[in-house]
Amino acid sequence: MAEPTEELVVVMTHGADHELSSVAFTIANGGMTAGLKVSVFLTSAAVDLVRKGGIDLTHAAPLEPLASLVRDFLTRGGTLWACTPCVKARGYEEKDLIDGVIVTGASPMHERIKAGAATLSF
Repeated sequence: MAEPTEELVVVMTHGADHELSSVAFTIANGGMTAGLKVSVFLTSAAVDLVRKGGIDLTHAAPLEPLASLVRDFLTRGGTLWACTPCVKARGYEEKDLIDGVIVTGASPMHERIKAGAATLSF
């Protein structure tokens, strides 16, 4: 039987125009409720989720509004990474992103996975 994990890494590629972005943050928040240490790695269109004002009007009912889900995730201590090349490809700088986002390559995510984190991809 596999050793139980205490950590979850969620990889997201969908932006505010897709309900899976809301689903992913709902599951990430649920992971924290279950006692997991949760990190989210945003790549591709998902980087747009953390641009200031980028998700303020996104709501995939019956889920909570996306801005609320992201705020809850950060407030509860989740780690939120945004892919460096994806941020640069969109012309964003750190000042364009919401507070709490860490712009980084994939290495921190890989370290968590190597240490035994479970993974989900959206």
